[in-house]
Amino acid sequence: QVQLVESGGGLVQAGGSLRLSCAASRRTFSRYAMGWFRQAPGKEFEGVSCVSSVGGGTIYADSVKGRFTISRDNAENTVYLQMNTLKPEDTGVYSCGALWNPGIPICTILPHYLNWGQGTQVTVSS
Repeated sequence: QVQLVESGGGLVQAGGSLRLSCAASRRTFSRYAMGWFRQAPGKEFEGVSCVSSVGGGTIYADSVKGRFTISRDNAENTVYLQMNTLKPEDTGVYSCGALWNPGIPICTILPHYLNWGQGTQVTVSS
C-alpha cells in the first residue's frame, strides 16, 4: 500500500495554468507507474496521463495532448501534472493513482490502479 496526497488544484480562468502534485508515502515510489485521472460532473471517470516506473514512458488522453505534461521526481516521491491552456471542460476532481510496476517502461491510463489519492478540485471558468 502506498498513500497518495494530491495538491495544487484551484480555480483558474480559461487559458490559464495549474500544476498538480501527488506526493507518495513509500520510498519504493520509483517502482510504481503513476497516473492522473479526473472525474467531471456527469461524465465518466477518465484517464488523463500516466508515466512509467522506468524509461520515461508516458501516455496522454487525446483531450489533453499538447497541453498537459506529466513528470515525476523519484527523489521527492512526487508526480506532477502541468496543465496549460486550460479549458472549462478540464473541470473536475483530479486524482493520482499508483500501480506497482517495477522495471516496466510502459504505463496505462485505464483505471487499473490499486492505490488512489483523495483528489484535488480543478475548476476552469470561461
